Amino acid sequence: MIEPHELGKMGEDLAAQYLVNKGYQILERNWHSGHKEIDLVALDGTTLVVVEVKTRRSDDYGEPDIAVGKSKQRMLVWAADSYVRYKKLNVDVRFDIVSIVFNGDTPEIEHIEDAFIASLY
Repeated sequence: MIEPHELGKMGEDLAAQYLVNKGYQILERNWHSGHKEIDLVALDGTTLVVVEVKTRRSDDYGEPDIAVGKSKQRMLVWAADSYVRYKKLNVDVRFDIVSIVFNGDTPEIEHIEDAFIASLY
């Protein structure tokens, strides 16, 4: 059986490849600022995209993207703000979720663009 860390890495690899195939440019993987982490930072045209990747072995407990609640969203907004400030960027930022479910051997990938609106509250 695949360990959770390995499953997460596999999911991030698949998500990155999926986004590259859609024409995105991956800028960062697992970018950290303190305890904040962004799974993938990408460019979609001129828009900076902060991507949260959620991977599951099955969808028995619902789709993985439902695990991105308000607390996680807030953390991603803070991390994105840190990233933009650190890199001194002046760009539009969008928050996407890539959900990957392994039902059998073939992963099912769902990409939710503009998954939530940035809010620190």
